[in-house]
Amino acid sequence: MGKLIVSLSPHAHGTDSVERNMYGVIIALVPALLVSLYYFGIGSAVVCLSSVLACVFFEWAINKYIIKNPRTTVCDGSAVLTGLLLGFNLPSNLPIWIIILGALVAIGVGKMTFGGLGCNIFNPALVGRCFLLVSFPAQMTLWPVAGQVGAYLDAETGATPLSVMKWAIKSGNPDVLNELPSAWNLFLGNTTAGAGTIGEVCALALLIGLAYMLWKKIITWHIPVSILATVFILSGVMHLANPAYADPFTVLFSGGLMLGAIFMATDYVTSPMCGKGQLIYGVAIGVLTVVIRNWGAYPEGMSFAILIMNAFTPLINSYVKPKRFGEVVKK
Repeated sequence: MGKLIVSLSPHAHGTDSVERNMYGVIIALVPALLVSLYYFGIGSAVVCLSSVLACVFFEWAINKYIIKNPRTTVCDGSAVLTGLLLGFNLPSNLPIWIIILGALVAIGVGKMTFGGLGCNIFNPALVGRCFLLVSFPAQMTLWPVAGQVGAYLDAETGATPLSVMKWAIKSGNPDVLNELPSAWNLFLGNTTAGAGTIGEVCALALLIGLAYMLWKKIITWHIPVSILATVFILSGVMHLANPAYADPFTVLFSGGLMLGAIFMATDYVTSPMCGKGQLIYGVAIGVLTVVIRNWGAYPEGMSFAILIMNAFTPLINSYVKPKRFGEVVKK
């Protein structure tokens, strides 16, 4: 009779893995990537490819020469995903050297400083993006007009919908909002104004990615739905109180709200573990986004809202703990 070997728990195994989930999110980003290539052409390709290659290189170099970890992590898809998300948060005419610097901060500071994948407190791509926004505000706020497929550094720029909304609030003149594209055009990405970052140009493409991730059970509905619902309700109340605030559908489909709610806030490592905690987290991000967008120094508040709530994630996890396996619930 052979020996019975009992290992440590857990004894239940699933099909999930880091590689499966990371590459699943990358697949979900493909529709938005294709749309960005359609609207921005070579600029989108240069920025995304530069960001991905730089992130992969820095993760490999830090692992090999600084941490000296014999096990490489560049094949698990996390560095590729970070690079793609960082690229999606940048304008399509950003110089390559600035992109490389952002990738270094995203991987070196946002991820590897804390010990690598699974240990980082903040979303690495957003760390890189906010660093670049603070360090290079002029280059990071020149938004190319969509449709210049062959243009890169010499692309024509324009004001984004969020900038128009900000000016309407500041001036108190609702007529300024007439310059905005319709909510339907924002939903499809069909706008002649400054289109914003690469990944925020088409809400429909991002929602297709959300549907794919929900179907594959890569994420749950709690965080994206709670963020979008909170922003929609608050924006609707403010629009009814004062027409100088844009209508909720325009707010929902403009800027990086969809990209952040679907792909950034749902990061496994930096978001709460259980459903109730994720709802608290999502509502707080929605409130902070609305506050920063309307009364903050920057037109966009999604990145800062997510990073702020990343810091609160351990506190939320300690307050809202999941039920222990086998725990008897008292009635």
